[in-house]
Amino acid sequence: MSQEDLFSFTGSSAAYQGAVSRASQERISDLRQQIAHHDRLYYEQAKPEISDREYDALYRELVDLERAQPELMTSDSPTQKVGGRPQGAFSQVRHLVPMQSLDNTYSAEEISDFVERLQRLLPGEQIPFTIEPKVDGVAICLLYEKGRLVRAATRGDGTTGDEVTRNIRTIGCIPSTLHGKTPDVLEVRGEVYLPKETFARINAERDEQGLPTFANPRNAAAGTLKQLDPNVVAERKLSAVFYGYGAVEPSSVMPRRMEEFFGQLKAWGLPVNPRHWLARDAGEVMAAVTELGRIRRDFPFETDGAVIKADRIEQHARLGSTSKAPRWAIAYKYEPEQARTRLLDITVQVGRSGVLTPVAELEPVFVAGSTVSRATLHNEEEIARKDLRIGDRVLIEKAGDVIPAVVKVLTEERDGSEKEFRMPNHCPVCSAPVTRTEGEVAVRCANPGCAAQARRRIEYFAGRTAMDIEGLGEAMVTQLSEAGLVTDVADLYVLTAEQLLPLERMGEKSVTNLLSAIEASRNQPLWRLLGALGIPHVGVTVARTLASSFGTLDRLAAASEEELIAVEEIGPIMATAIHEWFRDPSVVVLIEKLRTAGLNFGERDPQGSAPAVEGPLKGTTWVLTGTLSIPREEAAEMIRAKGGKVSGSVSAKTTYLLAGDEAGSKLEKAQKLGVTVLDEEAFRGLIF
Repeated sequence: MSQEDLFSFTGSSAAYQGAVSRASQERISDLRQQIAHHDRLYYEQAKPEISDREYDALYRELVDLERAQPELMTSDSPTQKVGGRPQGAFSQVRHLVPMQSLDNTYSAEEISDFVERLQRLLPGEQIPFTIEPKVDGVAICLLYEKGRLVRAATRGDGTTGDEVTRNIRTIGCIPSTLHGKTPDVLEVRGEVYLPKETFARINAERDEQGLPTFANPRNAAAGTLKQLDPNVVAERKLSAVFYGYGAVEPSSVMPRRMEEFFGQLKAWGLPVNPRHWLARDAGEVMAAVTELGRIRRDFPFETDGAVIKADRIEQHARLGSTSKAPRWAIAYKYEPEQARTRLLDITVQVGRSGVLTPVAELEPVFVAGSTVSRATLHNEEEIARKDLRIGDRVLIEKAGDVIPAVVKVLTEERDGSEKEFRMPNHCPVCSAPVTRTEGEVAVRCANPGCAAQARRRIEYFAGRTAMDIEGLGEAMVTQLSEAGLVTDVADLYVLTAEQLLPLERMGEKSVTNLLSAIEASRNQPLWRLLGALGIPHVGVTVARTLASSFGTLDRLAAASEEELIAVEEIGPIMATAIHEWFRDPSVVVLIEKLRTAGLNFGERDPQGSAPAVEGPLKGTTWVLTGTLSIPREEAAEMIRAKGGKVSGSVSAKTTYLLAGDEAGSKLEKAQKLGVTVLDEEAFRGLIF
């Protein structure tokens, strides 16, 4: 209803009030629908369309309208519940104590209001505060009984969440058994997050493969926890911090203060925030918030704010809570650091799999600690969604404080000179036609011999998690390619000092070091070679598994799809991709060139691992199965470090089977063969 419509009711106060009420009711209904929509995107799909600040503005408007007209309040309003609902793919569990969210604030004045509000509720009492980083992750609740982890669940709707215990057990920093004396029943609350460096790596890999990238680490962590395969979760190396509690029985064991509780969490073996502050009043709270704001980018996780809590735990119950949030805690949100700049051009990069990725060439600008001049735009659909044009003024920020991203186009500043972007029909490097598979957003260069693809494959091959050839980074690979010295990874092994010395910044010492690193890579274990070749779906963990299962590259190359599927962790899609890759004529030629170059195809390490070392486990062979509290590869490395070998299948030669939760056929076979079976607690006792 317009303002003119309202003014037409001046002759009748009742009619005017009715019009106001109807207008409020319509706006409340609209806000509830908008908030419900954005809740679904944020909590259930991990694909938010608006910023936290924009969401909070909608939420606050709804709160104000409902307070002004309480007769319009309903029990299903978003203001009366936590946003997310459990997902159908997971079983649902009920939290012993409801898992609430926090109210947000954005100014020093609102922090002062919060402190004054608590003082009014507890007149005459001292109310000290703790301040800690607000981790932008996925809220999680762990249930320990007599010190053993029995269940992990997401927040869900605050009352019921998704049971994600198997996925949580893959996170190395979360103990399956707490240290020391513990309550009989303990719910601990925290956040699961994806470290910023890992986030950058995963997004780079997804971009390379033409897959949708994650908008920020929080979305990546949420998407990872929703994976039905714990092996995928383990690959992504999630982490966590803990800071809160739910049910505690007996309650008498709880510390008196949050400050002491943080120390107790750490003593139990749970990871906690690396910093927290104590404050006595609003001024000290704001000083701590300001200091945290200065250092928050130094943390491994993305921090979007500060959490302020009453320090004395006995005051929490007396201060109480609303239906959605505790009154004794609040979150202060920092302004995202953004910068205005101009989009000078959009160039196109070609990845090792042929995917064409548009890149924003920006007028250099300083943001979040460094100067930014480029930002990935991911794909043509992303550019169209943002209506991004060459010449536009744009806002940029760093996703996860790491990856520069264009977050908004300032369309109001357009002058008509801006140009729309169209993805090229031909590869910008080799001029081959580009293709697009139906249902995919990725555009690919159709030429497998494209020089750009070859360069990216060589960079990947030389990477730290692959063949680990120091000195062979992007700049060096580009020089070698442009000089015509390398066209594929096998060419690295015929390089000479005479060829390298004329290159830019290549003195005798640099040449000697590079050639030595290349020479050393000939003896890298088979799993590194398998991981370096760019076989579809084969990362470090799968490469380890394949090396252990087949022993040599030749046996793997000759394996049928049925033999591949028989390997644990290899499904039908992966098996087909691996089988077809080894039958590509260009791959056959490459493998023969690498054989001639003298690379280790597994004969020098039949178990696909590093040479055996002396240690207490020398002579033992291990098989790992089930879900462990740490990634399997980490457990395997512990075994190798003590001299043991790790195999992918149980046989009469197996010494030990390390069995985690939900162990399957390997456990049955080990029991039939009389193999010693260890649980994780026994394993740790043996290892340490």
